[in-house]
Amino acid sequence: MAVAHITVSLLRGVLLAALPGALAAQADSIVGSRTPTAHREPRIAASALTPTAPVIDGKLDDEVWKKARAIAGFVQREPREGAAISERTEVRILTDREALYVAAWLYDRDPQGIVPGERVRDGTLTNSDYFGFILDTYLDRQNGFVFATTPAGIEYDGQVVKEGEGGGVFQQGQTRQQAGSMGGFNLNWDGSWKVATSVDSLGWYAEFRIPFSTLRYGGGAVQNWGLNLVRSIRRRNEEAFWSFIPRQFSLMRLSRAGTLQGIPVPTRRIATITPYVLASVRRDSLSGFTTDYPKEAGVDVKLGLSPSLTLDLTYNTDFAQVEVDQQQTNLTRFPLFFPEKRPFFLENAGVFSAGTPQAVDLFFSRKIGITDSGQQVPILGGGRITGKAGGVTLGLLQIFTQPVPGAVPEEPANSYSVARVNRELPGRSRIGALFVQRIATDSGADHNRTYAVDGRVGLGEAWTVDWWGAKTETPGLHGRDAAFSARLGLENRVWSNSLRFVQVGENFNPEVGFLSRSGYRFFEAQALRKVRLSDNGLVRTWIPHMNYRSYWDFKGFQETGYLHLDPEMEFSSGGRFGPEFNFSREGLTEPFEIADGVFIPPGVYDWFSNGWDFSTNPSAPFSTVLRLDVGGFYNGTRYGGTLTLTYRRGAAITTSLIVDFQDVNLPVGDFDRSLVGLRLGYLFTPRIFVQSLIQYSNQARIWSANARFGWLNTAGTGLFVVFNEAQEADGLARWLRSQHRSFTVKFTKQFGTGG
Repeated sequence: MAVAHITVSLLRGVLLAALPGALAAQADSIVGSRTPTAHREPRIAASALTPTAPVIDGKLDDEVWKKARAIAGFVQREPREGAAISERTEVRILTDREALYVAAWLYDRDPQGIVPGERVRDGTLTNSDYFGFILDTYLDRQNGFVFATTPAGIEYDGQVVKEGEGGGVFQQGQTRQQAGSMGGFNLNWDGSWKVATSVDSLGWYAEFRIPFSTLRYGGGAVQNWGLNLVRSIRRRNEEAFWSFIPRQFSLMRLSRAGTLQGIPVPTRRIATITPYVLASVRRDSLSGFTTDYPKEAGVDVKLGLSPSLTLDLTYNTDFAQVEVDQQQTNLTRFPLFFPEKRPFFLENAGVFSAGTPQAVDLFFSRKIGITDSGQQVPILGGGRITGKAGGVTLGLLQIFTQPVPGAVPEEPANSYSVARVNRELPGRSRIGALFVQRIATDSGADHNRTYAVDGRVGLGEAWTVDWWGAKTETPGLHGRDAAFSARLGLENRVWSNSLRFVQVGENFNPEVGFLSRSGYRFFEAQALRKVRLSDNGLVRTWIPHMNYRSYWDFKGFQETGYLHLDPEMEFSSGGRFGPEFNFSREGLTEPFEIADGVFIPPGVYDWFSNGWDFSTNPSAPFSTVLRLDVGGFYNGTRYGGTLTLTYRRGAAITTSLIVDFQDVNLPVGDFDRSLVGLRLGYLFTPRIFVQSLIQYSNQARIWSANARFGWLNTAGTGLFVVFNEAQEADGLARWLRSQHRSFTVKFTKQFGTGG
């Protein structure tokens, strides 16, 4: 690792020397001169030791809380950067060597203005008032655990890697935030912990119990951890931190966090067992419309090999309780990206992340247990080791799947192996390596392997260089089986800019990864300017930005070109508005069947389109997200858009209607694409809910419904009742024949200590 450290240090020095001196100095002066110097001093806090644990009821009237020193002095990030928080806020931290206890007094002079939000686990925090904190348990200033809640008392938790910076590739139709955050924050991690809240005439209060067995940390009986605290007051769109965070960053900027000192931690190790039992009735066309009644049982085991290293084992793994995918309209000739939702693969997912999210994911767990057509593949079992050893972040994964009779293409029994090592270095830098293998258990000749190295170099606080290189091994494929990428990013109060280059060989084939296309060179440039207009006016920030991306094959033929211009603005309420101007080019070397019987002939096509994005206050009872697209499309036209209407009533009722309609007119034929989705939810408590998703897509010719009842216990376990229905359909209400129907009851419970 000394060699890695020296290599990264040399690379940092070369890049700093290569940067134009005036530009680097200008960026530093912007960050330095406009960041209040009084808030750049490191924040220090300490936890108080108590022999008696407080009762977690959200009332904060336990005598033990008086033993802890109040943490105050919160500083605004928004709307008045550097100003003191507008409402009195105090936090105290205790420990009894079993758990960390955090209490927050969130006073409010207008308690009627408190926005409670929805009573759903991991709900969108920014739609309500909230309080949260991040714990950097290894004090590496890059990785951590987030815990938060709202006045509704929800459990919100997640894992942060690389300070939340994923660096995903921008895709048409996505927001800037969606593309930039991928791969850096795992919201779907669910730990074992407890929170309670209360509201009175003075404000609202939150009380947390975080067992040490839920966390992972290094050796030592007494430790120092990175810590930051955040409070949001939604009606003012105000966000404030204990350790000051400039406007361009978020809570996940751990290099800006303070320090929690002198934490006495236990040396005992986690040991939990989580069995499940399942009974269902199902009927599908693949089995000739026969009805069967499968009954299954399985188990997950979690063992702490050390306080910082965890072994997870799974047998007969099942994901019946997971929400189905939201359907998407595809007007491209490339596959769509669907996110991973299965709990076993989501835990510590950031450890295995490598590549460029949504473009070249070198490991994509969704390729295990799900075919490209979406068919489920039975998972026999496997194991995973994650954590830190000798200062190195380590991830090892081994999974075995069973064959799927009658699958097209044939799906044999497979063994999947993944090994990942990563070393954090000073200055927001790191270096790592990845190995991925799929091999058929009955034939060693049927295999695929991926080898990769990657890293990050932090150049001060504003500049970042990300890079990776990879090679695959597939029988029968030789030559140009490698890929690599480099990205230079600048993030300060005024600019969010990046340059990226990616090259992917024609025979680069990461079968246990996600590849949007192969055989290309990709160039991308983004420039985004942040102009502050007002802290309290209608329009808060003007965000004009430009994004250019271009794909070329190895013969110099341009396959795709796209220039996106957007003078976007952000309202003080949280809504946005942006008229887009998009210039597109697609080069086809062979006919492209964009719809049944509609073939676009080979050639080079250039067109212009105008897009309109508009969204309203997301915390209001009624909110809207609208996107319209009007203009050219290949050598024809496209008119359409996407509308999402959301209605919430209090903390219990949430509904949303999603409509996507595209009318395409081409010389070779006309067609339309329609997609309708309806979400309904009733949230009895933060742990008891009924949710449903009904969808129809004329592209897939599928009508589907998914309804779930959940009564949760700790760490996402509990009772689940799930109904699924899929119909081949020729319209929203014109069903042709049943494809699948199932009713499942699943119960899972965690025993032992930890989460």
